[in-house]
Amino acid sequence: MQIEPEHDHAGHGGHGDHVAQFRRLFWTMLVLAVPTVALSGMFAMILGYSVPDLPGAQWISPVLGTVMYLWGGRPFLTGAISEIRSRTPGMMLLIGLAITVAFIASWGASLGMLPHNLDFWWELALLIVIMLLGHWIEMRSLAQTTSALDSLAALLPDEAERIVEDGTETVAPSQLRVDDVVIVRPGGSVPADGVIVDGAAEMDESMVTGESRLSAAAWATPSSRAPSPPTPACASR
Repeated sequence: MQIEPEHDHAGHGGHGDHVAQFRRLFWTMLVLAVPTVALSGMFAMILGYSVPDLPGAQWISPVLGTVMYLWGGRPFLTGAISEIRSRTPGMMLLIGLAITVAFIASWGASLGMLPHNLDFWWELALLIVIMLLGHWIEMRSLAQTTSALDSLAALLPDEAERIVEDGTETVAPSQLRVDDVVIVRPGGSVPADGVIVDGAAEMDESMVTGESRLSAAAWATPSSRAPSPPTPACASR
């Protein structure tokens, strides 16, 4: 087993910001999607109803659809551009292409430059709403996972007490090396993976094993450099 690397205790606030961003964007786009879909000529034809004969009603879907494309589709468009620049095509590029094709085709149909059956405003609106919902759920799951990882990282102490020839010295866990012997004081945290060479203790391993009770850890191999019980000494390996 290797020594655990140093962890960042600062947390990951970015995921929480993304959760709030996608949540707000989803609800806003959902409100805009209702009139966009309901007043779409193609959607009305599919369901067999007539769009209300109101002045400018035929332009409500194109205008709101454009707002949804530029505002609600912005995360996917910027993500698609990033994937193109890094030459790593992925989901963002796929979604960006889908909404862009629907946007261009719909405007062509609305302006009479393309056949009427290419009016995809309702599909564009629903696609953006569904994708925003999916990313909101994804960001929320990542935020919850990050919170659990932060709790695990918080168990790693900031300092370790390493035994040297003339006594002990305080070092960061990242400075520990294989075969180093450290002292774990009562109530302290184990700074690295290893074995107990002297002493005995009960340790909280719930974040590793999932068990809520303490685990007994006893003396394994004597070490002439290790202190005497009851303070346990661990050898890194």
